[in-house]
Amino acid sequence: MDLTKGSIWQLLRKVTIPASTGSLFQTFYNLVDTYFAGRISPEALAAIAKSWPIYFIAIAVAVGIGAGTTALISNAIGAKEDRKASMYVAQSIVLAIVISIVVTLFGLNFSDELLRIMGSTEESIILTQEYLDIIFFGAIIVLVQLSLNGTLNAQGDTKSYRNVLIFTFFLNIFLNPLFIFGYGFIPAFGIAGLVIATLVSQCVGLIYLANKVYCCKLKKYLYIECFKPKFDYISTLFKQSVPIMFTMLMIMFGVFNIFYFVGQFGELATAGYGTAVRIEQVLLLPVIGLNTAVLSIAGQNYGAKMHFRVKEVYGKALMFGSGFMVLAGIFVYLTSEIIISFFTNDLEVIQRGALYLQVAALIGPVYPVFFITSALFQALKRPIYSLYMTILRLTLIPFMSLWYVINIRNGEYQDIFYTILVTNWMMGLVVLTFVPFFLKRVFIAVSYTHLTLPTNREV
Repeated sequence: MDLTKGSIWQLLRKVTIPASTGSLFQTFYNLVDTYFAGRISPEALAAIAKSWPIYFIAIAVAVGIGAGTTALISNAIGAKEDRKASMYVAQSIVLAIVISIVVTLFGLNFSDELLRIMGSTEESIILTQEYLDIIFFGAIIVLVQLSLNGTLNAQGDTKSYRNVLIFTFFLNIFLNPLFIFGYGFIPAFGIAGLVIATLVSQCVGLIYLANKVYCCKLKKYLYIECFKPKFDYISTLFKQSVPIMFTMLMIMFGVFNIFYFVGQFGELATAGYGTAVRIEQVLLLPVIGLNTAVLSIAGQNYGAKMHFRVKEVYGKALMFGSGFMVLAGIFVYLTSEIIISFFTNDLEVIQRGALYLQVAALIGPVYPVFFITSALFQALKRPIYSLYMTILRLTLIPFMSLWYVINIRNGEYQDIFYTILVTNWMMGLVVLTFVPFFLKRVFIAVSYTHLTLPTNREV
């Protein structure tokens, strides 16, 4: 799809709706796992909650490669360099496979120590590891899947991944009870059954995406030789992806940081917060879709030197994202306890989770600022700025603030989230002030380079 032509509103709709729909089913996918974990026990629910920030390492790396792939391929397509785009398709898959091995080894060897830092008991660690050890073996599926999705996103195709997520959602619903509780010749795997069902579903999705990439227009220049590691392409992909990886890892550290302070109030507080976080993801679905749309649309227009359209997509995406979050936040604020009670009958878990959902609803309108600005940085091949923003917002400022509030001021459970509320809104205002100056500087630099340097030939 040519994203350098047509109405920005229409392009946002065409790309955002399929991406958001896909994200909806991805979130439902996670919520189904949460639901079945709650049916096992409150301890299993807490185990799933604590596994998330650790397994997020694999997700972070996968998203980094996917976003890096999208940015470079969309820029190449915008510049009419299809051969170069095809090379990035192949080399991103190679990079995904290599890095997945590293991620798997890390997860298998260090996840128990991370759980201890989070305050888990030895009994809780054993239960959580039963889940994590299996899911880390499937890291290669996630990394290659998001690499392939990055290729499709760059071409404006967000429907294929949406289809994958919808199908695997229903498949996961069918497989979860089979592997958790057993049926016929299938033994009851307990919490490990959640992972087995997930990996089977993801394998099916991977096959579908591989076929879609094989049939896309970039296939014309996609040969077996393209999959031989090429240092210059891998290096460029790595440089583009690493800041995004670290950005996502900072998100993980941010969640890990909150779990650390929440964990001081007991396992049930952890279960409540962990459940609420997964529900919060539903709130962010349109924003995640907008993130994908901005990355793709801004990426192609930046490659085509159409800077005015880059500014336009950023502004309109912010308007839509923040407006939606206001409406969604009102609904969640008023129904928070009802929503949490769907996943557990434990009153303390319900109360703890509902409190966070209410605060999350108040933070909601500023979330699009961070997501959409991050996509803008990536589309303009300045992912390092996304990393800086995330470090400040999710790691440095929250940790110092929460340490002071909880350990110095002897704050209560709810004070954790009120602190997060204040720091997010302050950071949002800073980002909105910075972006206009950033865009002016980047566009001037690109225009100067374009005038003084010869045009690169297709690779």
